[in-house]
Amino acid sequence: MRTTYARRTQPPRGVRTWWGKAWQRAAEEAAYSDAELRPGRAHARRGDVGGITVDTGALVAAVRDGDDAWTVEVAVPVLDEDGRRAFVEAVAAESGRIAELLAGNLPHDLVEHAEEVGVELLPYGGELVATCTCPHYLDPCPHAIAVLVQAGWLVDADPLVLLALRGLDREALLAALHAHAVGGSGTAPGEERVGDLADDVELAVDAALRARAMIEAFESDADGAGG
Repeated sequence: MRTTYARRTQPPRGVRTWWGKAWQRAAEEAAYSDAELRPGRAHARRGDVGGITVDTGALVAAVRDGDDAWTVEVAVPVLDEDGRRAFVEAVAAESGRIAELLAGNLPHDLVEHAEEVGVELLPYGGELVATCTCPHYLDPCPHAIAVLVQAGWLVDADPLVLLALRGLDREALLAALHAHAVGGSGTAPGEERVGDLADDVELAVDAALRARAMIEAFESDADGAGG
């Protein structure tokens, strides 16, 4: 499902998660040299990147540069049918993994499990194929690097953005897990697995709300102490 995220500014605490840092490393690897990387980061920090549209296998955004605006497109490899099935089975293999994902966490053991069955979730630099309408002679240009950097902020905040790029957005993942739970067992066990999945989802929503409330309270206290 195509989703457009509003224009962003640099996160006050930077990229904090291990998977967000892994994406940023891939963005750095994608850059031809510091001549593209440094101005690309500067564009990202200044907020020159407009809303980023995330779709299956694609990122699209406009980047302002002085009086000009250029359109960047980034292609990201999508999991094939076998890869999606293997990843869904990895998520379903342990109770709580779907809850973790929906609560904004990407368990390291899930990624390792996926890699063991041949599914690479986190991209490397050579997989991020970027083009821009600007006249720069190299791809990715600084505008494309800016989009990659800000895409990393999105992935850092919500690993489901990464899954959507790989071809498994939230709805598709839940539908695949439901189908796996129903099809993987007999009638009664299947119903039990579906119930477990529903419980996991409820736990995830509750955990996400609690975590958000705690963060907001912490930031409010920090602002009060600073003032």
